[in-house]
Amino acid sequence: MSSRALVIKSTTGLNSPETTNQALTVATAALAAGVPVSVWLTGDSSFLAVPGRAAELSLEHAPAISDLIELIVELGSLTVCSQCAARRGLTTQDLIPGVRIAGAPVFVEEIMAEGVQALVY
Repeated sequence: MSSRALVIKSTTGLNSPETTNQALTVATAALAAGVPVSVWLTGDSSFLAVPGRAAELSLEHAPAISDLIELIVELGSLTVCSQCAARRGLTTQDLIPGVRIAGAPVFVEEIMAEGVQALVY
């Protein structure tokens, strides 16, 4: 396992399928390589944590977003921004099991940890 970790923030969603797919593809590639990964869904990406919503996003020549989300929940961690969730009326009960809601202090704690690389898409 890698001694480094990766934190990825996805800021887009259905309105930008290519950017969203890139963020989640990089996350799952890192997980497959044994890198600890934490993905944060912000803005419209927040909806990807709602059951069935990721299936609405499809992109030619790319894996299904719902499959990528499933892998991230299983092998890494998936967090929805607390303010973003509140603005969209989402609670933990609305989300895929295993997805948490957390705020900026937790994000900052994660990205400032020793050996962490942060990426924003």
